[in-house]
Amino acid sequence: MDRQSIEDFEADLRNNLYKIWNRMSSGTYFPPAVMAVEIPKAGGGTRVLGVPTVADRVAQTVAALALEPRTESIFHDDSYGYRPRRSALDAVAKCLQRCWKKDWVIDLDAAKFFDSVPWDLMVKAVEVNITIDQRWVLLYVKRWLAAPIQQPDGTLAERHGGTPQGSAVSPVLANLFMHYAFDTWLEREFPTVEFECYADDAVRC
Repeated sequence: MDRQSIEDFEADLRNNLYKIWNRMSSGTYFPPAVMAVEIPKAGGGTRVLGVPTVADRVAQTVAALALEPRTESIFHDDSYGYRPRRSALDAVAKCLQRCWKKDWVIDLDAAKFFDSVPWDLMVKAVEVNITIDQRWVLLYVKRWLAAPIQQPDGTLAERHGGTPQGSAVSPVLANLFMHYAFDTWLEREFPTVEFECYADDAVRC
């Protein structure tokens, strides 16, 4: 949105990183709007990505890395989306291995998940997975969720739900939400059902 490239950011890297650290550590960092970019979907239509500024992506990555040790310790072993050393191909391989042993398979997709996931439940999921000295993560997650989106025509639009695809913190937020809304629920209510989950897509056997 600010037209600053990675190369521009790196040209004054020390000062740019200092500004982010100074504002985040003092609680005065407010994320700028994300830029809406439409990309074509393989099945037709378009998907809207919310592209943050380079500086904001750095700030989001800091928060995502702070959450990662805790979230990786609780995520289900059959959750593959946006996790270290895991990929969609790993999920497909596990699905292929299991589907030959089952009589049925159900493919699930949470429609418009990244556009509509409720903020209150996502914030609760973050809140129960941070320590007291990580309250800053919760503060900034709330601000990132509420950051406006800049439309292709340049106008700013308020958002009331969802988390932008394209941001650095959205993957861990999406995984946290799905951990409680799907993975943990399925394991508790239907312990014999095996599944592979990749963010908002899942296959049940």
